[in-house]
Amino acid sequence: MKVNYSDFRKHLNIEKMNGSAENVAILTHYLQNFALEDTIDYAERAISYYQEIQQGNEKIQAVPLKKLVPIKWDIPFPAPDKPKFTFIDLFAGIGGFRLAFQNLGGKCVFTSEWDESAKRTYEFNFGEVPFGDITKESTKGFIPKRFDVLCAGFPCQAFSIAGKRGGFEDTRGTLFFDVAEIIRRHQPKAFFLENVKGLRNHDKGRTLNTILNVLRDDLNYFVPDPQIINAKDFGVPQNRERIFIIGYHKDLGIDQFEYPEPLDQPVAIEDILEKEEVSVKYYLSTQYLKTLKEHKARHESKGNGFGFEIIPNDSIANAVVCGGMGRERNLIIDERLSNFTPVTKIKGEVNREGIRKMTPREWARLQGFPDTYRICVSDVQAYKQFGNSVAVPAIQATAEKLLAKLNLQQPN
Repeated sequence: MKVNYSDFRKHLNIEKMNGSAENVAILTHYLQNFALEDTIDYAERAISYYQEIQQGNEKIQAVPLKKLVPIKWDIPFPAPDKPKFTFIDLFAGIGGFRLAFQNLGGKCVFTSEWDESAKRTYEFNFGEVPFGDITKESTKGFIPKRFDVLCAGFPCQAFSIAGKRGGFEDTRGTLFFDVAEIIRRHQPKAFFLENVKGLRNHDKGRTLNTILNVLRDDLNYFVPDPQIINAKDFGVPQNRERIFIIGYHKDLGIDQFEYPEPLDQPVAIEDILEKEEVSVKYYLSTQYLKTLKEHKARHESKGNGFGFEIIPNDSIANAVVCGGMGRERNLIIDERLSNFTPVTKIKGEVNREGIRKMTPREWARLQGFPDTYRICVSDVQAYKQFGNSVAVPAIQATAEKLLAKLNLQQPN
């Protein structure tokens, strides 16, 4: 008996499994990786948990878990049937790294993310509930023994390294330490780390030097100089600069790497805008627009460039971010609105200048997510998730360069 994942998910009633997040992660990871039982230690726990939830569930009661696999993956982005390599996805967010590496033939064998709303979005698109806090030893224990590439868009925390060498011990208490510890234990062929552009100059460059010392000297990886990559150079109309750090295990004998060259592909906001009229809820109220204009005028009078910004259709967006002025720095003019009756509580009326926020789907396109990517959360959460994500085309272009140097005939 084979079932669709959507039906299986419904029968399990995943939405109401409060307090069972780790068990659901174990079960969905098993369904994705049952063929890799020799590399995972949680098969018995997955089967045991499934047996527990069978009780009282007539729809699945008589069907052993091993007779259900492989599941029919009726999800937007199933793993390839015959993967060329394996990878793990740390600080996974909503799966930008996973999309890029799956597009290149890879299979994700472990995912972790601690934001519950992001985990929901991830599962709806990939059929897998991420494990939680990667700083916990119990979470690290679910990582398969072998995999080819480690991916991590790890948050940057302050390192206390003043006057020190800046080695492995100096990273304790930071999230980078957990990434480094996983690399040390599992010795993947390569890794791909991503962070904000400011990491290069954080603490006068000492933080980045510490990271490179650990990766090169303590962990024995060839790490070329990190590079700032801009999403606008890889097919999306967004000025988003991020630092990429690539590494290869020195046993592979790889001692050269070239980051991808920018594409000769002009892009503009008009390429990602909705084709049809959008809801009035995305249009600013007259009162809100007045407040933004006053705020900007106050800063301009002091010689500052802070404040809202309207992006011309033939230009590119500022970086989308989840906080501060993320949406207000990327307003557009869209004069197609035909119904000005508010659908949410606003002060004043809907503005008649056509000024609106971009929709979550437009933000998804700015990050290179295809329109088949499911947005299953509120607008507030969607803006946060896409603002925190990676730009998929930039990741994929760099990943393609990384993978080209590896022997990927057989995945680990």
